[in-house]
Amino acid sequence: MIGISTPIRLSALFAASLFTAATAHAAMSEWMDNQGGRMRLIALAPGAEGHIRAALQIEPAPGWITYWREPGQGGIPPQVTPAPDSGVTLEKAGYPVPKQITVGNIKEIGYDAPVILPLDFRVTGKTPAELKLTAFVGLCKEICIPFQADYSLPLPAGEQPTTHELALLDAARALLPEAPSSHFAVQSHKISADAKTLSLQLALPEATGDAPTIYVTGPSGYVFFQQMNAKRDGSTFSTDIEIGKLPKNYDPKGKSWGILIVDGDRAMETSLVLE
Repeated sequence: MIGISTPIRLSALFAASLFTAATAHAAMSEWMDNQGGRMRLIALAPGAEGHIRAALQIEPAPGWITYWREPGQGGIPPQVTPAPDSGVTLEKAGYPVPKQITVGNIKEIGYDAPVILPLDFRVTGKTPAELKLTAFVGLCKEICIPFQADYSLPLPAGEQPTTHELALLDAARALLPEAPSSHFAVQSHKISADAKTLSLQLALPEATGDAPTIYVTGPSGYVFFQQMNAKRDGSTFSTDIEIGKLPKNYDPKGKSWGILIVDGDRAMETSLVLE
């Protein structure tokens, strides 16, 4: 498969919607809506070590989709940006396992059902009384509508979250891909001299099954998932991933790429250092 960049469907940019979220109780904003769906922010007060546990909950409307961190041939990846005066930085955003979605001739990677993206923030100065950020996602059907919302969510230290809020945050983390292990890992990887193929040998958690789905994320805006020469022998699997067009003058040597492997109802995510 050719290198897939992530161009925004510019013809739909005029339809972008901007919202400022009215705050609700301590750990959850109001839902903000647009034509393609809705989203809200969930967050807990900063912990003793200066971390803020949060999540962005996105619910596409029926028939609409939203996107993974690398959306494929079209679409808009989620972006969460703390306000400059927020006193926090975003350390990590997590993504549950996506699916391949074909829209016409376009192959995209995302979600056609509600999804919660776990967010981990670090306090960089004085403990903030509120979490201030901008969330920007794409919601797409026949057209792609950028959806932006500004949040200012109070985080009073003495107020305890409800069971519902904790359940949403716990569910979001539970749906993330697992880390590598001895029985689910990349055993070896090698990119060809012409950077056209990435050869993989994997250890899979099950001894039987179809070929796993594999997403390789290269430089920002590029994702590869077309397999060649795939062979499964029990819990061992080998395949070549076709690497298409890369950015001009881009040298993959020494770069770290991401990989997500989905085998049945299990998924594992890790990084690959290319040599």
